[in-house]
Amino acid sequence: MLADTMIRHALSEEEQSFRLVIDPFPHDTQFQPASVDLRLGGEFKQFSVPLNARNAEPLDPLSSYPDSWVSTTKIPTELGEASAAFILDPGVFTLATTLERVKIPNNLVARVEGKSSLARLGLLVHVTAGFIDPGFHGTITLEMMNLSPRPIDLTVGMRICQLSFSRVDGRVERPYGHPALRSKYQGQQGVTEARPDAENKQWKK
Repeated sequence: MLADTMIRHALSEEEQSFRLVIDPFPHDTQFQPASVDLRLGGEFKQFSVPLNARNAEPLDPLSSYPDSWVSTTKIPTELGEASAAFILDPGVFTLATTLERVKIPNNLVARVEGKSSLARLGLLVHVTAGFIDPGFHGTITLEMMNLSPRPIDLTVGMRICQLSFSRVDGRVERPYGHPALRSKYQGQQGVTEARPDAENKQWKK
């Protein structure tokens, strides 16, 4: 795992293929001993609650769903400053996004982790998708849920998660975004909803 000094070195690496990119560039206060804090962007997407949830049509991971099933909230983002808050009610799941765009070089992998102070309020920052492949670039979509019995104010621009980095052992033959991988989320900007895996549909036949 990279220490803060090595993260700073990766951000200034002269060799482009090995350079880590975080844009906007992190403020000094965002660097932790072995990670970098990322801030909350201003877009949120939630599944709408059907009138009769018990008999609602289920979500199919292998197929797309109607746009009407999702509601979107956008809050203006002031770079470098805390902005308005999005209220996440108890037991509610929402997709959010990082303010920063990242580019992971082919010699690194990254992991998204929550902040301990937020976890102690009952906030899950990512449900399971915490791994970021070498070669990925784009903003990071967060799968957030409020496990507490009270609403949580999520202020746009607040430090919402942290990225840690590890070096890859060996040469990556097919980084994320390689044509053979059909990488579904390469270059994503803002909140990106689930995209069905066309190849997995064969299992439904």
